[in-house]
Amino acid sequence: MTKIQATLIPGDGIGPEITEAVTAILDHMGSPFEWDVQQAGMTAFDTVGTPLPEATLDSIRKTKLALKGPLTTPVGGGFKSINLQLRQAFNLYANVRPTKTIKADGRYDNVDMVIFRENLEGYYISDEGYMEHNGDPEGKVFSTGYNTKEGAQRITRAAFEYALANGRKKVSIVHKANILKLLSGMFLEEARKIAKEYEGRVECDERIVDACAMQMVMYPDAFDVIVTTNLFGDILSDLAAGLVGGLGLAPGANIGEDAAIFEAVHGSAPDIAGQQKANPCAFLMAAGLMLEHVGKPEDAQRLKKAVVDTVQAKDRVTPDLGGTGNTMSIAEAIMDRL
Repeated sequence: MTKIQATLIPGDGIGPEITEAVTAILDHMGSPFEWDVQQAGMTAFDTVGTPLPEATLDSIRKTKLALKGPLTTPVGGGFKSINLQLRQAFNLYANVRPTKTIKADGRYDNVDMVIFRENLEGYYISDEGYMEHNGDPEGKVFSTGYNTKEGAQRITRAAFEYALANGRKKVSIVHKANILKLLSGMFLEEARKIAKEYEGRVECDERIVDACAMQMVMYPDAFDVIVTTNLFGDILSDLAAGLVGGLGLAPGANIGEDAAIFEAVHGSAPDIAGQQKANPCAFLMAAGLMLEHVGKPEDAQRLKKAVVDTVQAKDRVTPDLGGTGNTMSIAEAIMDRL
């Protein structure tokens, strides 16, 4: 069988440890991927003097497919988010975050939602600067954002097409058009136009973002597929992860017309790096999304079932999952089930 060329970015902090676990599990399954290992983030900065080497970009341009570990982004100063730069470089307009109850003893047993976040517009364009205020030339800061009709239509259509393809019943359009009349209002108007094309096939409702956040906590089973803008999607997807036990069980996909990057959405956790305490499940589930993307849904389902069964049995799992195991012990438990 011809292997699928793919870029592998281990990342920073705990990244190399969870990458070792995930690639071992994929190899155990007979991995379809042939990896081109590249660096990004602080690891790359410390090694070659830049957080996003041209070699890494060239690799993704060639493979159009990447599995990326967590990357450190300095707070405040330093370099711009590498995750953001990668999304912009490859026009990865859709951030897809599935969230489903896995832990048997979690707060909820009925969470099963997928959030589609527009990935390139909104306030994440990072158009920021200083203005004079009370004699201080840096006394005021500004940040501007934009949404386009094209971007709003594209992410909404992706959400509805996903709903159709995966037997989902409803798409919720989340906005703040009551206050941001233009920025959020235009997104809502364009999303409504796309929703009309799916009438009779996929139900649609609309929710204001702050009310949506409250409702997600009160009755998460009311949500199926959510589509929203960049900043709101970033916040709501982490809120959703909290409903099922945290970011350690939260995979993500960044998908465009010509490339796709799959990732664990949690941070690099430098405080526990090198200690084998890190839970690899989010990164492993991201690899499962990657398997689905390349047309290997049966392998993806096998992998997902092994993860769920291992976590629910608390078999050699890491402390964050209620066990006393480590990164490789949970990987071994998952391989045993595979």
